[in-house]
Amino acid sequence: MRGTATPFQQRVYAVVTRIPSGEVRSYRWVAERLGDARLARAVGGALGRNTDPKRVPCHRVIRSDGSLGGYAWGVARKRRLLAQERAARTGSRNRA
Repeated sequence: MRGTATPFQQRVYAVVTRIPSGEVRSYRWVAERLGDARLARAVGGALGRNTDPKRVPCHRVIRSDGSLGGYAWGVARKRRLLAQERAARTGSRNRA
C-alpha cells in the first residue's frame, strides 16, 4: 500500500495512524498537522484512496461539525467501527 501512495497520501496516513483507537479527529485537524488547514478536502481525498484500513484507520477522521462524513466502505461501517473502538476503550478503563 505505501509503495503506491503518493508522498502527500503517505504524509496523511502517517498523521492518521497516530490517532488513538476510540478517538476521532477532523479532516481539518489532520490538515493542520500537515501545515495547512486549507488541505482538509485533499486529506479527505487521500483517505478515500486508502486501500488498507486496518493499517490506516481512516474511519477515525470525521467532519469538523462532528458528522461522520464519507467512508469508502460505507458510513454504517464507519459508525460501527467507531462504536466498537469506543466500547473497547471504555471496557479497558473499567477493568483497570
